[in-house]
Amino acid sequence: MNLKCLIVAVSLGAIPAASALAQQTTYKQRHTVNARDARQQARINKGVADGQITPKGAAAADVHQARLNSEQSNMRAADGGHLTSQDRHKLARQQDRTSQRIYDRNHNAATDPGVPPS
Repeated sequence: MNLKCLIVAVSLGAIPAASALAQQTTYKQRHTVNARDARQQARINKGVADGQITPKGAAAADVHQARLNSEQSNMRAADGGHLTSQDRHKLARQQDRTSQRIYDRNHNAATDPGVPPS
């Protein structure tokens, strides 16, 4: 009986400690919308430079990025220049979908014939 209590107590104490150690990024790194936007734009530019994204695909990705930026601006304007946690969550989900679209454009069969393979 004592062994069971000891095991339960140790496991309950280990869970919060493990979750605290697993968190390696800062709050700002996880919730910086602008940094992620910049990384995605760099991925689009890299795809165009090495011919993996066609100019038409890059234009579509740029339009989508512009829509996200516009929506972010509208969210900030509605809340006095700040993003609420709900806004950040919504933008993060939209950026996840955008990131997947960029990946799909980089890894599909369409390439730019004007760029020589590296």
